Amino acid sequence: MDLNAASGGRLPADLQEAYEHWDSVLEFAATGSGDVREVAEEEFGNPVPTPRQVFAIGLNYAEHAAESDFAVPDHPPVFTKFVSSLTGPFGEITRPPGNVDWEVELVVVIGRPAHRVAAADAWSHIAGVTVGQDISERILQASGPAPQFSMGKSHPGFGPIGPVLVTPDELPDRDDLELGCLVNGEQMQKGRTRDMVFPVPELIARLSAVTPLLPGDVIFTGTPSGVGLGRTPQRWLEIGDELVTYIRGIGEMRHRLVAPAA
Repeated sequence: MDLNAASGGRLPADLQEAYEHWDSVLEFAATGSGDVREVAEEEFGNPVPTPRQVFAIGLNYAEHAAESDFAVPDHPPVFTKFVSSLTGPFGEITRPPGNVDWEVELVVVIGRPAHRVAAADAWSHIAGVTVGQDISERILQASGPAPQFSMGKSHPGFGPIGPVLVTPDELPDRDDLELGCLVNGEQMQKGRTRDMVFPVPELIARLSAVTPLLPGDVIFTGTPSGVGLGRTPQRWLEIGDELVTYIRGIGEMRHRLVAPAA
């Protein structure tokens, strides 16, 4: 359904702007109607294409911290993925030189402004959740003297999001979702969000204690164990590989790694 047309122009035509009017979107979704057309899944794009802020959380699963040779953190490590790295849930991703790794993540999208929000109130500020991949080039990420997490994770296409945004009320248990990814059909990661070191409400509380979270902002909430960096021998995404990323109850993304243009 075209939100703008179905609402008689009351709601935005721009998808990202819809998050600024999230309460009106929810009200319309509960009571409105309009022309519905069937859309092939492959036509779906990124449901949050141009957020103002992108937060990403490191080491948020104890087993991933262990495979990365880090202690479980006392405070969430936070970095960003630049907006130009974001892409949709299907298609091709150009593989740059280096060691390119996979990281399935639950992505949270803010629906109402959140500043100094208590964990108990955090879910009321969330528009919905979706599937994300925090693709990472590990050589640049680890280059020093200070690590370059944001740069190593921000090549074009390194932030797939989709295929849909699911409102929290649609999930049987919003705090316990299975997430995983496969490379060429082989299961590489499989975990549950209940095992987060800092669950979603705690992340909202800790982030919003420092900086206001804005409607349409995106939070990559961390990855479970099973990344290529933590394997023996280490394994990386190569040209031609198919990467499938899923969260049960939300959906599945599919991408093919391709060579840079000549």
